Amino acid sequence: MKYGIADYGMNVWDGGCFDIEERLLGLKQIGYEGTERLEGVSASDAVNKAALYRKLGMDFATVRGPDVQAGIQWTAAFRKDYVWTQVTGKDFDTFCRQVNRQIEICERWGIKVGLHNHLGSLVESQQQLEEFLRRCPKCGLIFDTAHLAAADGDCVEIARRYAKRVVAMHLKDWLVTNPEIGLAQWPKRGRFCELGAGNIGLDNIAVMKAMVAEGYDGWVFVEHDTHLRDPLQDLAHSRQYLKKAGF
Repeated sequence: MKYGIADYGMNVWDGGCFDIEERLLGLKQIGYEGTERLEGVSASDAVNKAALYRKLGMDFATVRGPDVQAGIQWTAAFRKDYVWTQVTGKDFDTFCRQVNRQIEICERWGIKVGLHNHLGSLVESQQQLEEFLRRCPKCGLIFDTAHLAAADGDCVEIARRYAKRVVAMHLKDWLVTNPEIGLAQWPKRGRFCELGAGNIGLDNIAVMKAMVAEGYDGWVFVEHDTHLRDPLQDLAHSRQYLKKAGF
C-alpha cells in the first residue's frame, strides 16, 4: 500500500496551498508518499507539478483540473486510476443516473470513478452507501471511515463486503464535542481529528486489517479536516499510529 495525505484540512489551516514543494517535502519528512490530488489550473501547470512530484520522490492518485473534462483527461494522461464523482444531481435518483453517465465516459479513458461518502451528502449513511453501490455497480468507493462511523455505519462490515470496490481510503477519526446537537448539524456536533483521538469507538486499525484480508493494496490517505495546531504534528501522529499497528 501507499500512504499519503488528503490535504483539505491543511488548506483550511493555512488558508490555501502557497508552495506545493514545501508541502510535499514536509509530508515526505514525516513518512508520507504523496497527496491524493494534483491540482492543476492548466495543462502546463499540471505537467510542471507532476514533474515536481516525481523529482521529489512523491506521487499522487488523481488530478483535479479547472473542469470535469480536464480532470478526467489529465488523470488518464498521467496514467492514474480514478477521479471523484463530479455531477450536479441534487436528488438521489438524478445523482445515480449522472454518476453512471460519468462512469461511461471515464471507461473510455481507462479510468474509474470513485464516490466519497460524506456527512451531509446524498450518500451519508450505510444504507445510502449500499444503495448507491447497488445502483451504480461500476462505481468505485473512496472509503472515508470517519464520515461513515459518525453516521453510525459499520466500517469493518463495509470493508469486508466492498473492499473490491474501494479505489482509495480516507482515514481519520471523529470527536463528538456537542452530543446534544444532532447529525443534521454535524459540523457543530463534532470535528474530525487525528487517528486514535476520537470518541465514537472507530477502530481504523480493524478496518485496515479487514481491507488487507480482502486483498486491498491501494492508496491510504490520512485526512484531518480540522487542525488545532500545525497540521504536520497531527499528520505525524497519525502516521506513527499506523506504523505501530504494522502499516
